Amino acid sequence: MTRIAELYGVPTQLIGVDWQQVVRQESCPYRQRRCAKTRKSDATLTIGTCSLLYGKEQKEIIICPFRFLERQQIFTDCLHLLTLHEPGNELHIIPEISIPGGSVDYFLVSARHGEIRDFVGIELQALDTTGTIWPDRQRFLQSRGLIVENTNAINSSKTFGMNWKMAAKTALLQLHHKVQTFQEINKHLVLVIQDTFMDYIRREFSFDHLQEARIGDAAHFHVYKLQRMEQQPTFRLELDSRFSTDTDGIARSLGLQTNPKLELEEIVRRLQAKLSENTRLKIGG
Repeated sequence: MTRIAELYGVPTQLIGVDWQQVVRQESCPYRQRRCAKTRKSDATLTIGTCSLLYGKEQKEIIICPFRFLERQQIFTDCLHLLTLHEPGNELHIIPEISIPGGSVDYFLVSARHGEIRDFVGIELQALDTTGTIWPDRQRFLQSRGLIVENTNAINSSKTFGMNWKMAAKTALLQLHHKVQTFQEINKHLVLVIQDTFMDYIRREFSFDHLQEARIGDAAHFHVYKLQRMEQQPTFRLELDSRFSTDTDGIARSLGLQTNPKLELEEIVRRLQAKLSENTRLKIGG
């Protein structure tokens, strides 16, 4: 049994798939463009792995952040945090805006007549891997009848693991830096994360003080599970739980002291520059 759970958005246990065409197209169904996951040794080759099976329980683990974009559900799940949103306003999704502490993956923006009225920052956090997934990928494709040119990968004993600790620490450090900015301007930053990864963070980083989500907190955790569909070898992303805290709550777990700031006007200016018809949120599908 393969440990690749989804390849280019297609469940590996699905029957009747034309894997030759799937691999040839290299398409990410969540972004409607070429897969962004490439090999470190050869950036011209896409890996296409969205999720893996890992551990004794063979739990589905999301390793590509774009996997969270299924049905754009994560954006509609943040609508309640747009406290200044009003009927008649348009919703936009704007990627990659830089603030102190790094770049925020997405902004859900409420706009009226082309002017920003409110926004929510959204960070996607998948789990990083160690080692290499490539041999498992190639063996799976060979098992489905594809001709794999490089047999070295097929016969390779190299494997992969999950980089739990480093991925968690990096995510929380960046979250802490960015949340200070959002808290200063009375806005919200949401970390979208899988349930398995969140369970690890709560155990290892003493996040017992996390509470049920409150609008007044700047840092929100939206925890999703990759739900296996009944009687089908397919998965569906489902919101499992929501928590929140503030900058002090994250700092309490990490022991950090930083004070990055970016004025509200500057963030609005950067969002305004990218606002267009192409960024408008299209609900449905």
